[in-house]
Amino acid sequence: MEEFLARWQFGLTTIFHFFFVPVTIGLCFMVATMQTLAYKRRDESWDRLSRFFGRMLLINIAVGVVTGIVLEFQFGMNWSAYSIFVGNIFGAPLAIEGLLAFFLESTFIGLWIFGRNRLSARLHLATIWVVSVGTILSAFFILAANSWMQHPVGYRLENGKAVLTSFWAVLGNSTLWAAFAHTIAGALVTAGALVLGIAAWRARRAREEHERVTFLRAARFAAALTLVSVLVAGVTGDLQARLMDSQQPMKMAAAEAIYNTKSGASFSILTIGNLKGNPVFQIRIPHLLSMIADLSWNGQVRGVNQIQAAETAKHGNASYVPVLWITYWSFRIMVGAAVLLLLLTLWGLALARRKHLVSSRWFVRVALAGMLLPFLANTTGWIFTEAGRQPWLVYGLMRTVKGASATTTADVTTTLVGFVGLYALLGAVDAVLMFRAARHDLSEADSTDAPAVPDLVY
Repeated sequence: MEEFLARWQFGLTTIFHFFFVPVTIGLCFMVATMQTLAYKRRDESWDRLSRFFGRMLLINIAVGVVTGIVLEFQFGMNWSAYSIFVGNIFGAPLAIEGLLAFFLESTFIGLWIFGRNRLSARLHLATIWVVSVGTILSAFFILAANSWMQHPVGYRLENGKAVLTSFWAVLGNSTLWAAFAHTIAGALVTAGALVLGIAAWRARRAREEHERVTFLRAARFAAALTLVSVLVAGVTGDLQARLMDSQQPMKMAAAEAIYNTKSGASFSILTIGNLKGNPVFQIRIPHLLSMIADLSWNGQVRGVNQIQAAETAKHGNASYVPVLWITYWSFRIMVGAAVLLLLLTLWGLALARRKHLVSSRWFVRVALAGMLLPFLANTTGWIFTEAGRQPWLVYGLMRTVKGASATTTADVTTTLVGFVGLYALLGAVDAVLMFRAARHDLSEADSTDAPAVPDLVY
C-alpha cells in the first residue's frame, strides 16, 4: 500500500509541476523573440507584447519553482531505496541542473525584471535570452536523468548500486536526445497555443485599433510557431517510437495492445470494447504500426505474450506487462490532441491570410479551448512514457516495488493529502493570476518598466 500511495503522490505532483515547465520554456523563448523584434525594428507594439506576456512568464516561473522543489524531496522521502541505487548516476546531471541552469535562470530573470530601465536595451535583451537558454538547459539535464531510467547507459553495478562509468555516455544517450527535442517542441506548442488563444481573444474584444493590430501580430506569430512546433514534435515523436521499439519493446506492444507478434501490423485509431482482441468496433490503418516501429511496410512488431516470455526468461518469474488500457489510451489522446492543434493552427493561419481571424467568433472560441490541448498532450505523453515502462523503475535494473522507502501508510497518506490540497490552492491562485494578466491593459506599464521603445538606448 505504501508503494501504491507513493506512486500516486509522485505521479500527481509531477503532472502538476509539468503544467508549468513547458509554459515557462516556450513562453520565455516567445517573450525573448518579441523583445528581439522590438529591439531590431524599434517597434513599440512588440515591446508591449513582450511586457504583456512577460507577466504571465513570471507567474509560471514562480509556481513552477515551488512545485519543482517538492519533487526533489520525494526522492528521499518516498523513494530512498531508488535514490541509493541511482544516486551515483543522478548526482551529476541534477547537480548541474541546480547549480548551473536553475541559478542561471533565477539570476538573469531578476536582471530582466529590475533592469529594464537600468540596463541598455541590448544588455537587457541579452538577459531574457540567457533565461531562455537556462530553461532549455534545465530541461536537458532533468531529461538526462529520466532518460537513464528509460535506457541505462554508461554504468556498472557495484555492491547493489549503479555506478557511473561515463558521464559522456549519459549525455550522449540516444533516448535523451530524442526526448529533449520532443520536449522542447512540445514546450513551444504549449506556449504558442496559450499566446494564440489569448491574443485572438484580446484582438476580438479590443476597443482601439492599435490594440487590435498588436494582438493580431501576436496571434499570427503564435499560430506560425505552433504549426512548426507541432510538426517538429511529430517528427521527434516518430524517432522516439523507433527507439522505443528497440529499447522497450513491451511499451511499443502495449501502445497498440498487440498480444502476438505480427508483420505488417496495423494501427488502431479507435477501439471500442475489449482490447484483448474482441472489440465491438475499431478504426485501423493497415501497416502503420510497422511503419512507426521500423519504417518497414511489413516490419515485425513483437507481441505482449512473446515479450513477456522473453522477459521472464531473462529477469525471473513476474509480470512485465504494464496496464494496457493506460498505455493504449494515453498514447491516442496525446496524438489526437496534437492533430487537433495542427488543424487549429492551419485554420488560424488561413483566417489571418484572409484577414478574418478576429471576425471569426468560432475561431476565437475554439482557440481559447485549444489552449488546453497541449496540456492534455503533455500529460498523457508523460503518463504513457512512465506507465509504459512499468513494472520497471529503472528499465531492466530495478523494479518499482524495490525502490520505495520503508514508510508507513499513514505517513504517505498524510503527505499525499497535504500535497493535493496545497497544489489545488496553487493551481487556483495561478489560474486567477493568469486570468488577470490576460485582461491587463496593454498600454499600462509596470513601475519597473522602461519608457516606450523610441526612448530606449540602442
